[in-house]
Amino acid sequence: MKAVRFFGHKDVRVVNDLVKPVPKGDEVLLKIGGAGVCHSDLHIIDEGTVVGTVFTLGHENAGWIEEVGSDVKDYKKGDAVLVYGPWGCGHCKPCQQSKENYCDHQSEMAYGGGLGLDGGMAEYMLVPSSRLLVPIYDLDPVIAAPLTDAALTPYSAIKRSIGKLTADEYVVVIGVGGLGHVALQILNEVSASSIIACDVTEEKLAFAKELGAAYVVNSKDANAAEQINKITGIKKAKVVIDFVGATSTIDLGTKVVGLDGDLTIVGLGGGHYQYNMSGFLLV
Repeated sequence: MKAVRFFGHKDVRVVNDLVKPVPKGDEVLLKIGGAGVCHSDLHIIDEGTVVGTVFTLGHENAGWIEEVGSDVKDYKKGDAVLVYGPWGCGHCKPCQQSKENYCDHQSEMAYGGGLGLDGGMAEYMLVPSSRLLVPIYDLDPVIAAPLTDAALTPYSAIKRSIGKLTADEYVVVIGVGGLGHVALQILNEVSASSIIACDVTEEKLAFAKELGAAYVVNSKDANAAEQINKITGIKKAKVVIDFVGATSTIDLGTKVVGLDGDLTIVGLGGGHYQYNMSGFLLV
């Protein structure tokens, strides 16, 4: 079996002699149809963020079931599925609440397939439990694979604030990139709030309009915050989601989020924010 394997810091090799896994119990063997390349893969390769083991890369995966273990009841060969990324223990309270990324035992185990355990940059992938699979029916696995990360990440951020995203409120999306453009699409499906999209390029702002943003603001503008606050009025934005995470975008978010609002920083842009508690209105 051919696979892309991580052997250590900046050591990635294509191998051709891996043994095809055989599923047991609740395990499922997946024939890979699509495996995404994420920036996290570059962190693993270039920075050695996952060390001490050799494994197959790829944590954004979709394909067709090739074989199931004896305990699998809900899936059969040929079913098209995607693979949920974080693999918790499956038994603790967070895992039972579908929050595997908060698994109580995360420090004792690998994070998931392609993140310490064998992932989907291979012909076949062994998934440890059928609970980690999501049916995709007729959706092309090549299209579906990135949804396990590029869609799940913004969805999780949006879900945290879903109760505040009412028709009389505004939500600001900062950064219309790989995650931000998906966030716009999700917001249009699950929220009635007016969307304000921010980016530094006019092309992405035009794209944001196509994806349903009611307003767009170039965050390079010196008065970007003033433009947004003029749109939202005295209440300001109820939800701000920052998909950049740079110091400038964090600063912008704090200037436009309203009282009892949510500022969620998803991007890992290395930003910092300094604040003075005396400058906050305490209620």
